[in-house]
Amino acid sequence: MNKLKTLLTLISACAIIFSYAQTEIFTAEKMWQMERIGAFDVSPDGKWAVFPVTEYDIEKNTSSSDLYLLNLEDGTTRQLTFSGREGSPVWSPDGERIAFVSRRHDGPGQIYILSMKGGEARKITDLPVGVFSIKWFPTGDRIAFGANILPEYDGDFDKLKKLMDEKRESKVTAKVTENTMYRFWDRWLTDGYYPRLFSVDVNSKDVTDLMPNTVNYFNMMGGVSYDISPDGNEIAVSMNSTEPPYDRLNHAIFLLATDGSGTMRNITAYNEAGDHNPVYSPDGNYILYGKQNIYHFYADKVEMVKYNRNNESFTNLTSDIDLSCANWIWSQDGRTIYFHAEHNARNAIFSIPANGGEPTKIFGEGTNGNVSIAGRRGRDLVFTHQNLNQPTEVYRIDNRGRNLTQLTGFNQERLANLNFGRVEDVTYKGADGADVQMFIVYPPDFDSNKKYPLVHMIHGGPHGTFGDFWHYRWNAHLFAAPGYVVAMSNFHGSTSFGQDFAISIHGEHANKPFRDIMKATDFMIERGYIDKNRMAATGGSYGGYMVSWIAGHTDRFAALVNHAGVYDLHLQFASDYAGNRAYQYGGTPWENFDILNSQNPSQFAHNFKTPMLIIHGQLDYRVPVAHAFLVYGIYKGMGLDARLVYFPDENHWILTPQNSIYWYEELHNWLERYLK
Repeated sequence: MNKLKTLLTLISACAIIFSYAQTEIFTAEKMWQMERIGAFDVSPDGKWAVFPVTEYDIEKNTSSSDLYLLNLEDGTTRQLTFSGREGSPVWSPDGERIAFVSRRHDGPGQIYILSMKGGEARKITDLPVGVFSIKWFPTGDRIAFGANILPEYDGDFDKLKKLMDEKRESKVTAKVTENTMYRFWDRWLTDGYYPRLFSVDVNSKDVTDLMPNTVNYFNMMGGVSYDISPDGNEIAVSMNSTEPPYDRLNHAIFLLATDGSGTMRNITAYNEAGDHNPVYSPDGNYILYGKQNIYHFYADKVEMVKYNRNNESFTNLTSDIDLSCANWIWSQDGRTIYFHAEHNARNAIFSIPANGGEPTKIFGEGTNGNVSIAGRRGRDLVFTHQNLNQPTEVYRIDNRGRNLTQLTGFNQERLANLNFGRVEDVTYKGADGADVQMFIVYPPDFDSNKKYPLVHMIHGGPHGTFGDFWHYRWNAHLFAAPGYVVAMSNFHGSTSFGQDFAISIHGEHANKPFRDIMKATDFMIERGYIDKNRMAATGGSYGGYMVSWIAGHTDRFAALVNHAGVYDLHLQFASDYAGNRAYQYGGTPWENFDILNSQNPSQFAHNFKTPMLIIHGQLDYRVPVAHAFLVYGIYKGMGLDARLVYFPDENHWILTPQNSIYWYEELHNWLERYLK
């Protein structure tokens, strides 16, 4: 069975063709030369898909994105736009036009419409703020969009521009708040901007504020989750329902009138946990949305609920199914629902009857997204697919899981020349004898008769996974390329293995994951090809927390790499959102203090011995940069080997080409110093 899994992971839906000579070692530069496919939209007739493709110029440290048109029947593609500044394309209901967001005019992103009959794209909005999350009304005469505004603009965009200019020109730089949540990820929330939904008439270009009385937040990571009813009279939108000071967030489903009155009502006020991603049924009788039940557990499984608009009743379709659902869509006849769900370190495509029942796995290899209906009869599914050996491409499969076809190959020639090591999917016994899944990525030209250094890659979250997907920031093949065996353990707390496994570390973040990683290390050594004197542990975010925990609890590793890692749990109460830390950690600085410190890496500094590379970005508000300075200062104060790499212009992630290439250079140099 394990051999079969290994083979499936290697080829993952025939994505990689090994008929070419693979001679080149994978490098960060080669990774940044790859083209990246964005989310696509399928035409109403199911024949075409439009999507952005992003390319990077390493020397200029810039990116460009243009739109491509894909024939879903024969897989041919052609480039539609050439400005390098386009994204978010959506088809009009009649299939004759494509709306998209562009910055080709050297300002904030605005809506353009391109006719499929030819000609230049026409600019539809001209606002002082950028637009996002665009969507056509079913009538084809209006487009909905989101934008961030200052509520005091009172519907006057000229006034908004004046207010924005005054803020930019002010010499006062203070940021003032009394809110619990006052910054998020890498931006401050103290400047008075709030998101709203708008509509624009595509002929007159008149803009209507659909939420004139609303001052709150949508998706805190950007964008807005909403859908427009088939008759165009209502929008279902997911929005936070709590008021300042935002001690707690609670995203609920609101029904919003589209006449500009701002009339709306909360249909999920009964649920204190999150409700997300509303989608109307084709006949408009139902709204399908995702419901969580534990408000303080961000990885709580998402259940699909069907809301009947006629009698206002709710039907939970997946409460008894141990899957966390995402990205659901209705079939054209409304009888079937297709959705994604993490499953065994992969992201699979499932179907379920619209009235409930057992789910059917349609395609379960690799990581899949953006599932959409295609084909003349609506019996095909189009989706994006990636895996450990291949970045995102577009695929087609029928709704019974047959006739899998790769439609695009933007990076196929680049991949064909790269010398990747093989990937193996294994299961070992972790903490308390539980089964723990792990991917092993081997270096190129691996020889089991030799001894190799071992490098652990420890994922963040902790409720996430190092799954079967292509990662640009933590690419397993780039870690393995210098000659290391890479282990990616999906320890207790990881998602895709059921609700109980994910929640098993709630209130106790360190113990089981640490034991799992130690048992994974033993498992790898027992295989006979690992040099136990040349091992390293690397991790980012929660993975960095675990690296600091490892530093205080074992000296079996020769080197450690801590990227954006939590070092002192007390400092996490300075993070962008600390509302649920008491549940996550089991204590706070003012209550259950001993429990908090029992899981706090900073309390075990007296045991530090292993050299540590510490990397952090100044704009990281999720894990404030003080964590890095603190652990680095302690290491140097103790006279231990440590190296600090600080990025003043990056956030929790390293996102620009040259900084990312430098990041990998520092990683490889550090590992070489201690493992070679």
